[in-house]
Amino acid sequence: MQISVTINGKQETGEVEPRTLLVEFIRYQLGLTGTHVGCDTSQCGACTIHMNGRSVKACTMLAVQADGQNVATIEGVAEPDGTLHPMQEAFRDNHGLQCGFCTPGMIMSALAMVDRHNGEALDEQTIREELEGNLCRCTGYHGIVKAIAAGSKAMQGGA
Repeated sequence: MQISVTINGKQETGEVEPRTLLVEFIRYQLGLTGTHVGCDTSQCGACTIHMNGRSVKACTMLAVQADGQNVATIEGVAEPDGTLHPMQEAFRDNHGLQCGFCTPGMIMSALAMVDRHNGEALDEQTIREELEGNLCRCTGYHGIVKAIAAGSKAMQGGA
């Protein structure tokens, strides 16, 4: 089947088998390797992307379900000149990453979290609860929670 998807603002077209997962299409056909394959069961969150502004797990969606949709991956978060998004800077500055495998999914989930809370401050409990679908085996989450709180504040215009 031929599908056409807008990914990070760019129209992409590709041939896929009906059983091709969206994460496979993104990684292996489009070469956007920031979206990781972790568990294939929607448990770890390493494959988190945004589709039409909503956070979704690309490992449990078929590529054909994205036909005609608008998809954002971690590669589309930074500015085209390489300037990091405030949430990416917060992860760097607050040691919200270690090995980096979960980081793209964590950042995509964090951005969706900030959007869902529409300018409200994110407290530690809210962040921890909403990260339930994202696993990190390295950091113990302390740096990740601090990074999301700092990134949220920076996105709202705070320092």
